[in-house]
Amino acid sequence: MRMLTKAPRGTNDIIPAESVKWRYIEDVTGKICKSYGFKEIRTPLFEHTELFERGVGDTTDVVQKEMYTFNDKGGRSITLRPEGTAGAARAYLERNLYAEAQPTKLYYNISCYRYEKPQAGRLREFHQFGAECYGAKGPAVDAEMIMLAENVLTELKIPGIKLNINSIGCPTCRAEYNRALREYFSGCYDELCDTCKSRYEKNPLRILDCKSPVCKKLCEGAPMLLDYICEECSEHFEGLKKYLDASHVPYNVDPTIVRGLDYYTKTVFEFKTTLEGTQGTVCGGGRYDGLIEEIGGSPTPAIGFAMGMERILLAMEAAGSLPELDENPDLFVATIGGEADIFSMNFIKNLRQEGISAARDYLDRSLKAQMKYADKLGARFSLVLGETEVNEKRAKLKNMTTGETKEIDLCDIAKAIKEEL
Repeated sequence: MRMLTKAPRGTNDIIPAESVKWRYIEDVTGKICKSYGFKEIRTPLFEHTELFERGVGDTTDVVQKEMYTFNDKGGRSITLRPEGTAGAARAYLERNLYAEAQPTKLYYNISCYRYEKPQAGRLREFHQFGAECYGAKGPAVDAEMIMLAENVLTELKIPGIKLNINSIGCPTCRAEYNRALREYFSGCYDELCDTCKSRYEKNPLRILDCKSPVCKKLCEGAPMLLDYICEECSEHFEGLKKYLDASHVPYNVDPTIVRGLDYYTKTVFEFKTTLEGTQGTVCGGGRYDGLIEEIGGSPTPAIGFAMGMERILLAMEAAGSLPELDENPDLFVATIGGEADIFSMNFIKNLRQEGISAARDYLDRSLKAQMKYADKLGARFSLVLGETEVNEKRAKLKNMTTGETKEIDLCDIAKAIKEEL
């Protein structure tokens, strides 16, 4: 067979054997978010480009190098979302969620798009679970968001998880820090990559997030932001640590965390795993108190995080923490003869309405071939309907695992299967 085309590089089909794993994670995250009072939001896959340029920041790698941007037929610049926060913030503002009871707690499961070199756990079309809280400014909310993320990772049984926290201050204290960075990097300016040279004047903090090995090396001796944060930001950070200590959440202060997007302020955090075969960071987040104002709203405190679904799956598979998952039918109904074939359609319909997943043959297989098919499907039970079974309204229900059979009235099949399951 010669295919017309293949899936674009950096994308992946989530086939049924994989989608059951994704749905399990989505069910877990949704259940935990509900327990914390978070509600689901669904935003468009694409937005006007200026939302990401203003919200994410035009000095970030995401905006400068990675966005999928194009002009639509009306000449408008459109971008496939590279992350979830900017779109959620736009919806919070545009749909007047700020007028509802505050704070507003949201979560989402979305696809995102970045033009990056594909690798394990990092694709050009990737997926995120994220949670965000708008309208609360104290460190208690920061602690709750971190605890929510920890709760999810613990429930998914990902071992070796370590929490790192930092504060990157507010625009006021960061201005002083940026001056210190410019002074530091002035001595090695010529060694910086071209992208970081352009960041030197406009936003030297972004240099610390550069992926270039040369720039990473140059950053090792750079001033630490924690040494420059103002009293208010310092008090906020100390408050966060007190809440985490009181809640028995272990953490490490890592002054090198800056996160990759411009909208972050004060608290930033990451969860990393030491598990082999993973990408390390499985969750990242922080506070972004200036984002709503940046996109046209009133000053609004906010905090959130995102987890890469592909990375979560890699970590769970490496740890062997995925539970036994299948979508195999509860019952396979084999038929002999035309009368039984016709009867089986309504019989199966009624079983499904009673909550039993049921399957049958559609390829006119022999009885022997039908039973082989039932085995391949992984059906838990099977029964054979022929003229006698249809007329007497009784059939033998077979447990496909043990081979045990018992004769049951057809009207009691659903009840019998539920008792066995």
